[in-house]
Amino acid sequence: MSKKNKLRIIPLGGLGEVGKNMMAYEFAGDIIVVDAGIMFPDNDMLGVDYIIPDFEYLIKRADRVRGLIITHGHEDHIGAIQHFIEQINVPIYATPLTCGLIEGKLNRNNAQHKAQFKTIQAGESSNIGPFKVEYFHVSHSIPDAVSLGITTPAGLVIHMSDFKFDHTPVDGWPTDFAKLAEFSTRGVDLLLSDSTNAERPGWTPSEKVIGPAFDKVFAEAKGRIIVATFASLISRVQQVADAALKSGRKMAIAGPSMVDNVKIARKLKYLEIPDELIVPIEQALNMQEHKVVIMCTGSQGEPSSIVGRLSAGTNRQFDLKPNDTVVLSSHPIPGNEEGISKTVNRILRRGATVIDDRVAPIHVSGHAAQEEQKLLINIVRPKHFMPIHGELRMLKRHAQLAMEVGVDEENTIVVENGQVVELIGNKIQLGERIPGGYIFVDGESIGDIDHDIMKERSQLARNGILLIDISLDKHTGKLLHEPEILTRGFVTSAEAETLLPEVRKRVMEAVNHGGMESEKDIISTIKSYLHQETKRKPMVFVTLSKG
Repeated sequence: MSKKNKLRIIPLGGLGEVGKNMMAYEFAGDIIVVDAGIMFPDNDMLGVDYIIPDFEYLIKRADRVRGLIITHGHEDHIGAIQHFIEQINVPIYATPLTCGLIEGKLNRNNAQHKAQFKTIQAGESSNIGPFKVEYFHVSHSIPDAVSLGITTPAGLVIHMSDFKFDHTPVDGWPTDFAKLAEFSTRGVDLLLSDSTNAERPGWTPSEKVIGPAFDKVFAEAKGRIIVATFASLISRVQQVADAALKSGRKMAIAGPSMVDNVKIARKLKYLEIPDELIVPIEQALNMQEHKVVIMCTGSQGEPSSIVGRLSAGTNRQFDLKPNDTVVLSSHPIPGNEEGISKTVNRILRRGATVIDDRVAPIHVSGHAAQEEQKLLINIVRPKHFMPIHGELRMLKRHAQLAMEVGVDEENTIVVENGQVVELIGNKIQLGERIPGGYIFVDGESIGDIDHDIMKERSQLARNGILLIDISLDKHTGKLLHEPEILTRGFVTSAEAETLLPEVRKRVMEAVNHGGMESEKDIISTIKSYLHQETKRKPMVFVTLSKG
């Protein structure tokens, strides 16, 4: 087979981490992109709002990108769309609910570029350049999720995005096993599959188990119930509504993103909630406490979310009460465990009760566990296998599972972001490496923050800062007056009383008698002294002016 029949698979996000999913497929110069998500920052990424994929490779080839296909409406798949379409404004192919969620998100963020939506349905297909893309339904923790069969002259690729094999999903619409079997009869050249739960044995429980758990919580709670989950977890909204209806409670939605998403899902008939069940949050706050359930965001302990603010006592609209029951209906995103733990402790200190998935089955994963992953491979029988969506340890474990059920080791490939993979003839091989790192979003700044700045922020947070302001006589090089010293986050006021006069004295000696006129020499001298006295290493800065 000639190189003209080479399919390039370009992972730009989601391989090596959980989140910011983005995959590009390139054939004969034409490119399609699957998903454009964000990732939450780690605890040491101070000041960062979120992280998006580095898609510079696509920006440089924007004229070749034919479309952006979105598999479902979760943030780790749609969160970066605004940034993408500002650079590459191509048609967005998505199911009705996903289109609605994206449009709502763009409107909330005042996106300047008008998105071009091409609404698709599971069971349909699109011809996009040389790619024939077939959309088939998969069960996940949000309705209207699809995965993709992508046919090119190089072969048939299945892009299995987030999925589980739930036979009793909330929306009554299980994964399309028949379509997977049909792909298998055609011959699948490459399967890419979600690895999020590759380390979890067995089967992921059905969403059906959550209903009885919510019923029990609602029956036992004495006061208000506050359910926190992701704003896009539409299936959970339905389950809370069902439990509220059974228990005689009214339901209020708090937070603009969740209010918008519920409105969109109800309008498109993906949520079946009677009008009389939902009340405005203002009304709910004045009702009898045992008659109310409030849904909001903050299940990951995010400080700016409603639950984060409630735990800290800084939420403006309402506060926690001792009889409240707070239900955290999601599983911690890797790296968020510490933040969630602190949030839970703060809520408990305020007298409320906390229920999470360690206490009751009020959340189940939307991702396939090992037995489902093996079943998928057995149904599809792919010639080649490539794990996606997960940290490296998850990808490696998923590859082992594939080999356990019959995929040859030489036909299994594990890569991280930026490593191009090529499907050519009957083999899979590594291509070149391209940038595939993190782009930090910090307020209006996109990509201006790099790892060096992150390192500096971390140093400042750990050790504090000491600033020395020096004015010299331009003729003699001597000090015009004593140095001014400012410190933050380094020493206590008691320590400063003895330490700072000595710092001032040493600076004066170094300048007036040691002839030190460079900031670098002064910084070195003071750093050595401070470490000797305190065993700490603050960041030391010198401003030097001559007059």
